[in-house]
Amino acid sequence: MKRKEMTKVMAAALAATMAISMVGCGGNGGGEGSSSAPAPESSSAENTPSSEAAGGEESTPSTEEEVSKYTVRTDENGNVYDLGGIEVIVRDWFSGDGTPSEPKNALEEARQEYLDWIQETYNFTIKSMTISGWGDVHTDFVNYATSGGDEYYVFALWNGAELIQEMKNGLMYDLSTLDCLDFSEDKWLDTTTQLMTIDGKIYGMRGDVSEPRGGMFFNKRLLREAGIEPNDLYTYQENMEWTWDKFEELCEQIYADTDNDGTIDRWPIMTFNDPFYTQAVFSNNGSYIGKNPDGTFYNNLESNETLDALNWAREMLTKYRKPDPEGAEWDYCYTGFINGEAAFMADEAYNAGAYVGPDYDGSAKFSRMQDDFGFVCFPMGPAASDYTNAENNNQYVIPACYDADKAWKIAFAYDLYTEPVPGHEDENVMINGYYSSFRDEESVKYTITRLTQNSCVAYHTYVGGIDLGNELLWKFSDENTPAQQAEAIRNTWQSYIDKANGVATEEEPSTEEEPSTEEAAE
Repeated sequence: MKRKEMTKVMAAALAATMAISMVGCGGNGGGEGSSSAPAPESSSAENTPSSEAAGGEESTPSTEEEVSKYTVRTDENGNVYDLGGIEVIVRDWFSGDGTPSEPKNALEEARQEYLDWIQETYNFTIKSMTISGWGDVHTDFVNYATSGGDEYYVFALWNGAELIQEMKNGLMYDLSTLDCLDFSEDKWLDTTTQLMTIDGKIYGMRGDVSEPRGGMFFNKRLLREAGIEPNDLYTYQENMEWTWDKFEELCEQIYADTDNDGTIDRWPIMTFNDPFYTQAVFSNNGSYIGKNPDGTFYNNLESNETLDALNWAREMLTKYRKPDPEGAEWDYCYTGFINGEAAFMADEAYNAGAYVGPDYDGSAKFSRMQDDFGFVCFPMGPAASDYTNAENNNQYVIPACYDADKAWKIAFAYDLYTEPVPGHEDENVMINGYYSSFRDEESVKYTITRLTQNSCVAYHTYVGGIDLGNELLWKFSDENTPAQQAEAIRNTWQSYIDKANGVATEEEPSTEEEPSTEEAAE
């Protein structure tokens, strides 16, 4: 796994020897020194005595040394790796034609400069490019991994049961055999490595932080009208005081009939129920599906953490969620929140740009939000010790149809492509991109950043057949509690889990042709 054959020397070692600036005679005097040039990592300058007019004593000369911020990777013989002019494409469904966008800030400028340097230094090109549509991604990958091709591809694949089956069916290259990749490095997302590992073989990678997903939007005007300072929510979050109890306390303060006409006109919550339930589950250290150390899935729906979260969320939504108007569209909660009809909405972070953000252009049916807003993590449940981000990341894989040499070159290029930007190691391009979607820095500085670091895997997205809405979340009623519904679907979910785990289901003895996997699951 380590780059044992690889030595790293400063890029400046490839440049001309260091130039020396001479100390002039007298206080201001002397002629011009020689111009500077990049210096090798280890080089010595000539010692040049100062003029006798400067006191007759010999002094240490001053030197100017430029050291490159980049490192060059070389093989065991000291030769810079040469990828032979290959074109590596990270193929996805969201990057467009691969033309780099104009850098908007210093970090993006530095990244483009770095990408130009690696491509010139190692003789290759690389870009992310849309080739498949979202719905075709897995089919296209299976077809390509089965038949092969002359291209140099890294495939981006979205989460789902298809991903797990493709991995188990041997369609992904075992990245643990490629010595140019070191998955102990901080840049590789651990949850991806764990998810995409079977029997010590690693089939997927993600050289970036986790994408921030669910959190809680809040309307600053409505909070102030209820006597709550909006920025206090960020303080609660930083002090680990942003809990279910604190959230409920604020909801109770917001919930009011302000004009005393007998009708509530200031509501705490306007949201889709599904994300509220799911974020509550993960915020309490629960989950719908768990994963054993051996890689098999299990039903975690009836754990105390999960049922406690579903019960709490149900109570909160029943009491504090503003009902949709009669005849409203199914997605009215967006309209209601944007219009300032409620203070909180549980939703995905990316919707800040899609619906309510400063760059919204009015092209969709939602109007830009007039009230100022912020964004915090979903409040923390009593069984948790930190806020959580139930991740839904894209994973990156190399098709197993490639030979070892080709897979190594692709992996080498992708490793370079995903390196932190030299000189900006503490910054992240994706995180910085969220500043244009939100209206306050705190949303990104305190919430988005935290979500990228506190990710956990939503394993239910990898088990085929599970329909959270139809089978679970939409079934709750006064007569049907979360525990009752969990019991009702226990056997159905176990059939999904058995299929995902590759466990054969029991069948009636028959001399006829065996039923298909789908029929067995039913």
